[in-house]
Amino acid sequence: MNPDEPVPPPEHVRRTRYTGTHPKRFDQRYKELQPQRYPGIVEHVRSQGGTPAGSHVPIMIAEVLRALNPMPGETVLDCTVGAGGHTSELLSRVLPGGRVIGLDRDAEQIGRTSERLAEFGEALSLHVASFAWAGSYAPEDGRVFDVILADLGVSSMQIDDPTRGFSYKTDGPLDMRMDRSTGRTAQQLLASIDPSELADALRDLADEPDADKVAKAIGAARLRRPLRRTGELTRLVLEAKGWTAATWKERAKVFDSGPHPAARTFQALRILVNDEMGALERLLQDAPLLLGPGGRIAVMSFHSGEDRRVKHAFRDGMRSGLYEAVAEEPIRAGAPELRSNPRAASARLRWAVRTR
Repeated sequence: MNPDEPVPPPEHVRRTRYTGTHPKRFDQRYKELQPQRYPGIVEHVRSQGGTPAGSHVPIMIAEVLRALNPMPGETVLDCTVGAGGHTSELLSRVLPGGRVIGLDRDAEQIGRTSERLAEFGEALSLHVASFAWAGSYAPEDGRVFDVILADLGVSSMQIDDPTRGFSYKTDGPLDMRMDRSTGRTAQQLLASIDPSELADALRDLADEPDADKVAKAIGAARLRRPLRRTGELTRLVLEAKGWTAATWKERAKVFDSGPHPAARTFQALRILVNDEMGALERLLQDAPLLLGPGGRIAVMSFHSGEDRRVKHAFRDGMRSGLYEAVAEEPIRAGAPELRSNPRAASARLRWAVRTR
């Protein structure tokens, strides 16, 4: 090629078209995945009561800040950084002079959040780690934390991405690991767990009313062939409860039918795969040792099993003199937030204050 000749423009590649008037799959929502190119798309999706694909809407920010009251110069431990929504708000209140140490088991998430919050510089320190080992990340100068926040929910970006296997809404591999570099997948768990143990987990970790039916159906299905896809598991749970995808969809159009029949099964499996209860119990045990006098901790849970553990830990800490004040009742999201972010409906926030 003659170097003096102009370089032709790259060939335009048309995006893959989707059926119908609106994109349904995660990878088809090209506008939501590129909000910088489509101004107003985020506000439009939020106004419809949805969460834009590839994004996360932090829950109860105002309530979290009231409970924790972060102040300039303080040191904060954010146990579950996720997309950094709560993290950035905490940072803005502890500066100048303060800092946030953030943990998350999802290395992919940490990488994106680190880029997004780069403006905070050395005031923010992020680590790929479970909050079960929060004590290992105490400030290097030996100080303890003034504030601890743990949001136990899964980020919308993880739920919406079918390759992560967290959602019953889209087909994908049965993975569900927060850290995809280690540990057993949901597929491996389902291949080996005893049906009675699975039924107990469905009851304790997800309040599943048909725990025995679902566990029995999974046990029978895996004798025929391994369960590998989220779509397979969703159909199996529907059948165990007497539904098909079509009949459930029709019912949901007419009645306020509550969560999808498979929602609780997916929740329980995710908690099992990532040993979330073990991590929570360790954090609750260590929290009084990690907080300085007058330090505040808040935990946002999303089902009764988590909330019960937080409630009992804070109550027992109050009785033994470790905490001087605790939330009497869980704080819930208000009506305006629920209208714009329905995923906040199950959130319960509890707080405690370390004895001075």
